[in-house]
Amino acid sequence: MTINYPNGQRFVPNQDAGPIKKGVSQSNRGMRLEHELDQANKYYLATGLANIHKKPTPIQIVNVNYPKRSAAKITEAYFRQASTTDYNGIYQGRYLDFDAKETTSKISFPLKNVHAHQVKHLADILRLGGIALFIIRFTNLNESFVIPASLLIEYWENQEAGRKSIPYEVIVRIGKKIPNAISPTLPYLKAVDELLKELPN
Repeated sequence: MTINYPNGQRFVPNQDAGPIKKGVSQSNRGMRLEHELDQANKYYLATGLANIHKKPTPIQIVNVNYPKRSAAKITEAYFRQASTTDYNGIYQGRYLDFDAKETTSKISFPLKNVHAHQVKHLADILRLGGIALFIIRFTNLNESFVIPASLLIEYWENQEAGRKSIPYEVIVRIGKKIPNAISPTLPYLKAVDELLKELPN
């Protein structure tokens, strides 16, 4: 299926994914982090801790193929508008908004994984008093961190100075590592709590 952005540019998922390892399904690549976040959000909702959900992406269907009367296959679609961030909701009485990305790099998080409109959106959330965050998973290190959106914005705005990524050591120093657990497997709000203690209200 072909999916295009509103400007007509073709959507290519996860351009920083790197080569596909033998035996790894491409359709499942990059889905583990999303799945763990979804499971955590279900747990937080069920326990009354937070109400956070993945935002649906508005799609406009252009062409549909009907191989059978009982089956329909979308063959071409367009994003109605550029997506902002993936997750939002309410936590501790405040609006919370964040995106989550994976990288195979062990030394930094490439800024090419983020879009300008996402950075602008997070900056707007901060300006309006909400909690704006970013979750980064280093897949080859099996480590996930919550960082303040202000860190992402700072590096994004200084790209012209030559740095096109956020160093791993900076993420470790300023961000909070998400602990491994059983239920949920990615209790990211524990890291959010630690981060909020250090951020200005």
